[in-house]
Amino acid sequence: MVRDDQHLVLIGLMGSGKTTAGRVLAERLGRRFVDTDAVIEAEQGRTIPEIFATAGEDGFRDIEAATLGRILDDVVPSVIAGGGGVVLRPENRDALRAGRCRVIWLCTEPVHLYDRVKTSTNRPLLQGDDPLGTLARLAEVRRPLYREVAHAIVSTDGRTVHDVVEAILR
Repeated sequence: MVRDDQHLVLIGLMGSGKTTAGRVLAERLGRRFVDTDAVIEAEQGRTIPEIFATAGEDGFRDIEAATLGRILDDVVPSVIAGGGGVVLRPENRDALRAGRCRVIWLCTEPVHLYDRVKTSTNRPLLQGDDPLGTLARLAEVRRPLYREVAHAIVSTDGRTVHDVVEAILR
């Protein structure tokens, strides 16, 4: 269970339900909800795909790391949806393990992710010819990183948002 002085941070691949579950959790806990990707888009005045197109993935990850650091430094505990690749940077993993966070990995099999995101145009890493293969590769690379920082793992496969939220709150 999340302590009153901790941020509750949801991590996982794109399409795993971080934003949807995060909004419900924030309402249930009476906390502010923060989606790191939404904060980045608002502060940068452009979409994630536009940032990727102009700054590249490394440029985006620099912005993401700075944004995550600022959000985690806030003393008011929030429910935070991290971007799918937030665990790629060591400094982000260090920040997520730093004690003022309870990190929940929303684990979803790539085939289920694909069903959820296949029509999205706002996911720059999936714009190639094989989005399902891309999701499988991303999952393979990121699984150990998610596991490294997660205090708990919640599978979202075949679960409703309500079921996921109840599993997180247990």
